[in-house]
Amino acid sequence: MMADAQVKGALSEEELQDLVASSDTGSRSPKGAVGTFLAVVAIIWAAFQIILASPASNYILPGDLINNSRQIHLAFALFLAFMAYPALKSSPRHYIPALDWAMASIGAFIALYGFVFYQKIVDAGGLADDVDKWVALAGLILLFEAARRALGPAMAIIATIFLFYVFFGSSEWIPDVIRWKGASLKKAMSHMWITSEGVFGIALGVSTKFVFLFVLFGALLDKAGAGNYFIKMAFGALGHLKGGPAKAAVVGSAATGLISGSSIANVVTTGTFTIPLMKRVGFSSEKAGAVEVASSVNGQIMPPVMGAAAFLMVEYVGISYLEVITHAFLPAAISYIALVYIVHLEAVKTNMPTIGNRVVSMGRTIGGMAAFFIGFAALCYGVKFPVNWVVSALPESSGVVLTAMVGVAYVILLWVASKVPDLEPDDPNAETVELPVVGEIYKAGLYYLLPIIVLVYFLMIEQKSPGLSAFWATALLFFILLTQRPLKAMFRGSGEFVRSFKDGVADLIDGLIDGSRNMIGIGLATATAGVIVGTVTLTGVGQVMADLVEFLSGGNLILMLVMVGLLSLILGMGLPTTANYIVVSSLMAGVVVELGAQSGLIVPLIAVHLFVFYFGIMADVTPPVGLASFAAAAVSGGDAIKTGFVAFFYSLRTIALPFVFIFNTDLLLIDVGFAQGVLVFVIASIAILIFTAGTMGWFITKSRFYESIALILISFALFRPDFVMDHIQPPFKAVPAVQVTSALDDAKSGDEVRLIVSGPDFDTGEIKETTLVVSIDGDKSGADRLSETGLALIAEGDVMKMDEPGFSSPYVKTLESFDFYGDKPVEIKTVQASASQLPKELVFIPALLLLFGVVLLQRRRVEKVAPVSTDKKEVAA
Repeated sequence: MMADAQVKGALSEEELQDLVASSDTGSRSPKGAVGTFLAVVAIIWAAFQIILASPASNYILPGDLINNSRQIHLAFALFLAFMAYPALKSSPRHYIPALDWAMASIGAFIALYGFVFYQKIVDAGGLADDVDKWVALAGLILLFEAARRALGPAMAIIATIFLFYVFFGSSEWIPDVIRWKGASLKKAMSHMWITSEGVFGIALGVSTKFVFLFVLFGALLDKAGAGNYFIKMAFGALGHLKGGPAKAAVVGSAATGLISGSSIANVVTTGTFTIPLMKRVGFSSEKAGAVEVASSVNGQIMPPVMGAAAFLMVEYVGISYLEVITHAFLPAAISYIALVYIVHLEAVKTNMPTIGNRVVSMGRTIGGMAAFFIGFAALCYGVKFPVNWVVSALPESSGVVLTAMVGVAYVILLWVASKVPDLEPDDPNAETVELPVVGEIYKAGLYYLLPIIVLVYFLMIEQKSPGLSAFWATALLFFILLTQRPLKAMFRGSGEFVRSFKDGVADLIDGLIDGSRNMIGIGLATATAGVIVGTVTLTGVGQVMADLVEFLSGGNLILMLVMVGLLSLILGMGLPTTANYIVVSSLMAGVVVELGAQSGLIVPLIAVHLFVFYFGIMADVTPPVGLASFAAAAVSGGDAIKTGFVAFFYSLRTIALPFVFIFNTDLLLIDVGFAQGVLVFVIASIAILIFTAGTMGWFITKSRFYESIALILISFALFRPDFVMDHIQPPFKAVPAVQVTSALDDAKSGDEVRLIVSGPDFDTGEIKETTLVVSIDGDKSGADRLSETGLALIAEGDVMKMDEPGFSSPYVKTLESFDFYGDKPVEIKTVQASASQLPKELVFIPALLLLFGVVLLQRRRVEKVAPVSTDKKEVAA
């Protein structure tokens, strides 16, 4: 009955899958021999990437293939893009036109050009000859066309504009502020296609080495049934609460986001079940879609995959993968906590009914979930102790023993799973919805946690490379997919062993194909973004952008951050998250760091990259282009633009957090110990909940406007206690520049001494400033500490002049834009020495007292209203 009452405007299941395919995997799936051929190509690509990531790659693959793996990666992506993505909406879906065959073949060959003619290019010193330049130009044209098909027109248009700038940047119609000398076709094509500065640069290398394996891991895990298991568990744990389907959607999308790099696929996968149930308990079509959008898009900020950005940050920031996900974890976690609270407030405001007849307290539910996550984390960490024991006791055969132990654990968990029925997807439109009972269904998928434990163990404990870690987790998934069905059949005594094994092989093949097709867009995005990165390195437009942003912002750091955020948002409206991150971080990350230093704020590079990334993912939400919002509206039948605006409002905390962690790097767990990290997590969670309550206009009851303002101010004080304390007790005291040695001498270990350097810019001659931070370590004299900086200082009266620093100085890169040989000297303007300051955590006390006051005010209002309903029996649906 309910199933027949489809919402007007909502798409059918087939149409939804076509929507995902058109954006993620390609909507063309020809039948017959051609379809088989495409499947074989996808499987070969997956097999090549798996072997490339394996420890035995040097023994299996020739050195030439390994050294040119980026070209091979792009060749597969280009070939499959022209085969899987139609050129136009009117193009055929069930067969491949001859032109597409030609473009696919030529594109793959040109991608392999550097591999095929490797010796010729090496002999020419990496410089393109007349043949090379035309081949490279054809390759760029085909790459842009493939990107247009797979990613939409914006990516190709932006890359084309940057390429035109390379050629015509010297023209008179180019504004002086961004004009450069221009480049010949031969030089540009050498840079963009022949060398590793452009298309075949760092981004495509990361896609080749790391991203493919993680995308494949997610596809195989989903094919094994983990996606449905996560959703079932989320609904079993949260579905019975007020607004339960929405809370379950948030948690289920977070779990799916761990293994998915696509917010659109996440929306459709979980949304087809969650959105109808949300509407049943009272959410409007737009609000139901917005909850799913906000939670699915946030999946991209959740480690370990982060929509492939985590691996790019490793290369761009120059820190380990473990550090990247450590820094990214807390903002992502509290963002999801806030989203669950938003959903809770929406349910409370309208007194939504619950689903099912179970009554379980929210506190007990949250406690149970917290216990699970803590237990899972402890298990991942605790695995190292038996592993270390085995390695020390059996060093020669430890690999075999450990593999056998994992196999035994898998068989035991699978035997446990065989005792309960397999989990089938529920129909959200059924007349009666039976919520799963966690205590009954959790056994059905415990073995899905094994590959995740293996992945986390190798990444976090062994600290192996992301590629190798994903390889071992993927290898375990291969084994699971091939054996879970036949072993269950054997344990259940059903006698369907052979058929079950065939089904497992089919699942594995489908997972390999899905993983490869999901990678088409990412491979093309990283390659096309390489053109933009290549333009930055060839033309120096990055410095021009820095000057432009500094001019437009007037040197104001907040205004500059707003401009960078808006640029990320605007670019992201047409670019996939990965490409948007590459482009904006290439253009703007250095700008933020440089202008921050000029303002006296030392911004860690990872904070800037996360800032850009957070605003980039918001483009999937933001109207009028937010693709995830359109996907959610297609499921809910609601208005896509309204869905986008509501999702944007729900995502306010995702916009606020980057501004917070730029100024308070404790949120990124930078230089934070374990005990302080726990405190930061607790306080940040409270702060984000209070911020959410303030922006939603509801806390214990409906907030008055001054209460909402108070709540936002409280959240600010909790997020930025240093801002308040710095105004009470400044953290630094000014010291005359000529006393820099004595300031360094007086500093204690752990202090900072900041040198404000002023001097002419090398390019413009205009006076600018930057801040050098001298971290004090150990007990040394001021002269020794100054010597370690490598700075050459000359005191002339009250002026402390500076010569160009030596190559060994850690400040060479920071000072390279100063003109040390101009008429005006580079000098230390002032010295800021650490001053004694009370702990900033003391600010929490008045903030929490003010929060207690708001609680008392709202409780008093609730108690006055409560007697009105004492004689009425409230319905708890």
